Amino acid sequence: MTPVVLKCGDAPLPLALRSLDVFNAPTLPEKDDFDEAFAKLETVEQPRLVVVGDDAAFAAALTRLMRTERLHVELAYVPEERTDATHAYGLRTGSKAATTAVSGTARQLPLIRDDAGIALVGEARVHGSEHDGELIGEAYVDEKRLFSGTVPGMRVVPIPELPGLRATIDKRRWFGGHRWLSGRAVQLGSPSAFLTRDGIRTTRGVKRSTFYRHDQDWLLVYDS
Repeated sequence: MTPVVLKCGDAPLPLALRSLDVFNAPTLPEKDDFDEAFAKLETVEQPRLVVVGDDAAFAAALTRLMRTERLHVELAYVPEERTDATHAYGLRTGSKAATTAVSGTARQLPLIRDDAGIALVGEARVHGSEHDGELIGEAYVDEKRLFSGTVPGMRVVPIPELPGLRATIDKRRWFGGHRWLSGRAVQLGSPSAFLTRDGIRTTRGVKRSTFYRHDQDWLLVYDS
């Protein structure tokens, strides 16, 4: 296994990673920002990409691996602080995450993406306006109806086991917190819906949105 590091923006580089090949990228890397790191990964056995940054950078890396058919590359995540992705997958942060990135073992997991071809690693939030307005429409998780009508918003989260994702509406029940539904896909129809994927908000509304399990899994590095 040979780790290659992609350091995104001003994210601090833990000591355990400083002896590795490190490539710098913007806080939110775009497709060309992966070229050097990917070129290096193609020259090594058991390639592993270590992303040092936030959830948006991590999602961008997974999206690029998916779109370029490189899902055989192991992916490790080193955020400075707790994030939606560390919560979703039970990952470490800081120096402990760096140690895992170097010496951990990859596990095969369901890859959740949307119909725009963007991977989801932490959380997607859906509202009815750019200013988190109420969401009007109807949503299903597989064949189960999540809501119909008007709700404060909707959340979609990947999970590390099958069927791959879960979703809820932003409305707590009197007892027991949110009502989550798990499935392979969640489909939404709405007059206008605005998405925030892993902290990145869209600027245009959509009438339909689907998050679903990709036909290939991905490899996430965990503690050995």
